[in-house]
Amino acid sequence: MTAPVFLGLPTAPRGVGGLRGDEAFPAAAQRALGDAQLRANLGRATSTIREKRARAVGEVPDWAALREAGAALKDDVLANLDSYLVQLEEQVVARGGVVHWARDAGEANAIVTRLVKAAGADEVVKVKSMATQEIGLNEALEAAGIAAWETDLAELIVQLGHDRPSHILVPAIHRNRAEIREIFVREMVRAGRPAPEGLTDDPAALAEAARLHLREKFLRARVAVSGANFAVAETGTLGVVESEGNGRMCLTLPRTLITVMGIEKVVPSWRDLEVFLQLLPRSSTGERMNPYTSMWTGVTPGDGPQEFHLVLLDNGRTATLADPDGRAALRCIRCSACLNVCPVYERTGGHAYGSVYPGPIGAVLSPQLTGVADNDSLPFASSLCGACYDVCPVAIDIPSILVHLRSRVVESKAHGVPTAEAATMRALSRTMSDARLWRTALRGSRAGRLVSRRGRIRLRLPFLSRWTATRDLPAPPAQSFRDWWASRGGAS
Repeated sequence: MTAPVFLGLPTAPRGVGGLRGDEAFPAAAQRALGDAQLRANLGRATSTIREKRARAVGEVPDWAALREAGAALKDDVLANLDSYLVQLEEQVVARGGVVHWARDAGEANAIVTRLVKAAGADEVVKVKSMATQEIGLNEALEAAGIAAWETDLAELIVQLGHDRPSHILVPAIHRNRAEIREIFVREMVRAGRPAPEGLTDDPAALAEAARLHLREKFLRARVAVSGANFAVAETGTLGVVESEGNGRMCLTLPRTLITVMGIEKVVPSWRDLEVFLQLLPRSSTGERMNPYTSMWTGVTPGDGPQEFHLVLLDNGRTATLADPDGRAALRCIRCSACLNVCPVYERTGGHAYGSVYPGPIGAVLSPQLTGVADNDSLPFASSLCGACYDVCPVAIDIPSILVHLRSRVVESKAHGVPTAEAATMRALSRTMSDARLWRTALRGSRAGRLVSRRGRIRLRLPFLSRWTATRDLPAPPAQSFRDWWASRGGAS
């Protein structure tokens, strides 16, 4: 049994699916910055999650060692991904499951649609899954006449609000309680059981309204679609962690279960889960453990789903794996800790990134999955402060990858008509690499002191207006270091 040919690096096609927005990050971010309510919602939510995470991580004396272990395990998986995936397939099949391989979003959507129709169903219930959002599965099923119902509370809010997720862990982080109540009252009646009369914006009341609305969908569903946080190669076991119990309902009640999983989610052995089940909950929800940790292996007659299908999704992952400077992004366990500490994300929200993967990890993962030409603004959506690296439970050096991807973006445009910025940088490079030219430039720059104001020079250069309109130059010193050194008898 062998893995499909697309695992031969680096020829895998790049899927786009839900990985690219309709506009570049700067334009989307500018609009988000003008939304005061959005910024208030994000500020409250991210600060709360940051504090919870800090307390939970502070309880673990060997957190740094756990973090190193998680990084090492993920790197081992990436180095031996082909063999682990073949082992996973063998074990899933041996236990009554069926494995499907999908090169990209189109193939994955076609496989799931075919399986749902084969089960005679016209609707599915879903466990929160980034992979299915990545490929745009809900839209593909809708086009085929199949209704897909999100059962995670935050995902339900987003779906009923005809909205898009803006956070990996808390997709409705941009909504407050009053907005959620309005969505439930207006939309639940159109999608099934209406919201209770007199519904308030109390969190317990909103959660109960969602529970009642979803219960009938759970009970009648014949097919469920899930993602997977982990897949154990040695046993063929799949795992999902969640906080509400909706996942447990989806994984046990329907007759057919379809799991869509990115190929990087595999772990070698059952014991490896010991590391990740400590890292993930503390980094994501700030909890010691997830309230619901569900594991399933193949099919058990008379207990749970009687058909199990595993769809292994590439969608640009093998192409990412081929880049030694960027492949560490595939370590990601989708905890969202990097989003909660990112000053850029906190002020713009997830929608500005365009991709279902927002924030720092989205800025490095999305361009690699699609190819940098499809997401060339995202690597610049960062201040490179490094906070994301500090909190990442698997030690992904996101700032370094961002710098690497920025260079790839620049290289991809090097053969076209040079921009004003590129021409300026080229001239500066030539000047700074020649000692004689550099000395001349330094001496000539002193003329700037004549036009400086309070030690700053304000420039308004039309061909560099996007840069100079928001930046002033410091006035050059009266004497350069080289001239000072020469005046004291040093070699020039």
